[in-house]
Amino acid sequence: MLAMSCTHNSNIYHDAEYVMFADTVAVYPVQKDVEYFKVPVVSTVKCSYDRTFGVEVIDAMSNATENLHYRLKSNTITIPAGENRADVLVQGLYENLDPADSLGFCLSLVMPDELEMPGIGRLGKVVLRKACPLDINDFTGWCVLSSTWLQSYNPYGSYNRLIRTSAHPEKPNTIICHNWMLRGYDVEIELNNDENDVLNTLVTVPEGQSMSDEGSFFGMAHGDDRIRIKTSSRYNSYYYPCGKYLFVWTEMYVKDLNAIVGTVGHFYNVMEWISTEEARRLKREGMAGDDDNELDPYHDSNDNK
Repeated sequence: MLAMSCTHNSNIYHDAEYVMFADTVAVYPVQKDVEYFKVPVVSTVKCSYDRTFGVEVIDAMSNATENLHYRLKSNTITIPAGENRADVLVQGLYENLDPADSLGFCLSLVMPDELEMPGIGRLGKVVLRKACPLDINDFTGWCVLSSTWLQSYNPYGSYNRLIRTSAHPEKPNTIICHNWMLRGYDVEIELNNDENDVLNTLVTVPEGQSMSDEGSFFGMAHGDDRIRIKTSSRYNSYYYPCGKYLFVWTEMYVKDLNAIVGTVGHFYNVMEWISTEEARRLKREGMAGDDDNELDPYHDSNDNK
């Protein structure tokens, strides 16, 4: 049964009463070990009695399928007396979602028209995002690096490079990219792992690391003969735990006597992890990279994919 509007005497606050979804469009993570996520419904007032409203799915405005991609725990919600919030509980069906999917569904509140706030309405769009847990081992082993840096400064004849990564032994959620752009220069990359914001999969390259000497790429030194690297301040960088790849925007710069000589530029890099077997195939086909002994056909190391 639908709740009637609060009367003037039953309002705790003497404001106009409207009920709506807290967000008209929002992205929600679907996690393997979390049964339900909450879609909040709010009211502009608190009442002295419970208020119950229906919740229905608008199929014509949805591309996610109920009972295939998600389930509602109930088709009603109740805002308790003295409160101004209730949650629609949604079960995301983790195993049925593909990380590449862009799926969502539209909910509508079943309530008297006078409770619908002008300009906001009674609809709420829920976007589902599969959120795989971070396993740092998924980002170790052999990796194909594709970089616009190598397109601009290309000693290899290709913008792809075969590299190897390992988990940092002392820093959690950090990988070491061995010989990242040049043999002898390792680069560390940090993967954000915020349990309170699982969709925040930001990537950070700590500032001050050297990725190369200047001569190998520029042919001469403009500063202290080190090309340094840090996360680009212009663009965000992310990793994808479901797909085992990341992209990172980096800023390359040169210093001399602790003063920045100049920024070389901002460069886009994609890293995708592959099996040792695939790395051997790419090496045979001529992809640039280091640690040739690791890709000897009789060598068995680090094939954890």
